[in-house]
Formats: sequence, C-alpha cells, structure tokens
Amino acid sequence: MTDDNANTLDCGRTIEELSTYLESGRIPFDPHIETCPECLNAIEALERVGRLSRDLIADDAAHLPRPPESWFEGILSAIHSELRAGRSFPIHHPDPRVAITVTEGAVRSLVRSSADAIDGIYIGRTEIVGDAETPGAPVQIDLTASVAWGRSIPELTESLRDLVYRVLAQHTELNVTAVNVLVEELHGITATEERE
Repeated sequence: MTDDNANTLDCGRTIEELSTYLESGRIPFDPHIETCPECLNAIEALERVGRLSRDLIADDAAHLPRPPESWFEGILSAIHSELRAGRSFPIHHPDPRVAITVTEGAVRSLVRSSADAIDGIYIGRTEIVGDAETPGAPVQIDLTASVAWGRSIPELTESLRDLVYRVLAQHTELNVTAVNVLVEELHGITATEERE
C-alpha cells in the first residue's frame, strides 16, 4: 500500500484535504464532506486530536513536554485505519423484512468518542475480535491507549473498560465478553523521568 492510499478514505477524500478544510473553519461549505459519514468521522477524529494537542501544550506550560511527532502520527494512522467501514454487525428488528446493521467503523468511532469523556487517557487503536457478524457470538474489544503521566493507570483503564462495556451494551447488540486495554505510552513524561 502506498502512502497516498494510506491517507485516502474510501470516498476518495484524503486526510490532508479534510485537515485543510477543518483549518479553514469549514469554509467554503463542501457538500460532499458535510454529508459523507466517512468524512464527518474523520473530521471529528481530527478535532479530537487537535483538542488533545492543545491539552498537551497546556501541560507543557506546566513543565510537561509534548510527546514526539511520531506519537501524533501513530494516533492519526490508527484513526485513519479505523475510519474504514469494515464489517457490518446485525441489529435485531421485530419486523423480519427489515435488516439493520452497524458498521465496524461506526462502532470504533463510538468507542473512541465515548472514551473522550475520560480525562487522562487517549485511545490509540480499537480492534473488535471475534465473529461479530453472527448475532450472539462472543467478541472482545482490544484497545491500545496512552495515559497522562502521573495519573493512575489501573483506575483509568478500569474506567475505560466499564465505559466501553456500557456504551456497547446500550448502542449495539454485540456480545462483549472482554475489554482489553494495553497502555503503550505515557504522554507528558520528561526525558529525565524516562531514565529513572
């Protein structure tokens, strides 16, 4: 896969185009972007990364340095890969003539946006493991995360697990048997603290 393909959504727009559109204040109005679910999910994700960046700048002002650019690039890469629609998961409807599904991309977006409510933890990657296309089949949710330096990893990861269970039970019919959180990074840690 080329870099161009890696930055292009299924609808043909690129992350760079959406970032430029967002920076312009979404002016002039682009009817494709404003009505395309994939573009809107990407814009929402870019806005979240922007908020995180501003929070980290505020931390920097309190003597906590920004993470390296590779950290932001990793988050953007994970967001881009999760924007793809992916599999379709069924949702029961009482009328047998009606078929309702929710896409894997939508579920990932739901998990990510819900997790934004927890201060001090940021989701990197979300993976839905198992046969989620079969109603009632057990699935597990594997998450990677970055935790703010100085915050309790066990408390934040437990809050994240509880939230993911609750949100997916409320909005989907997935049979979630486990929510696994792997903390890959601490953000806001100084080079001196890393050596200790």
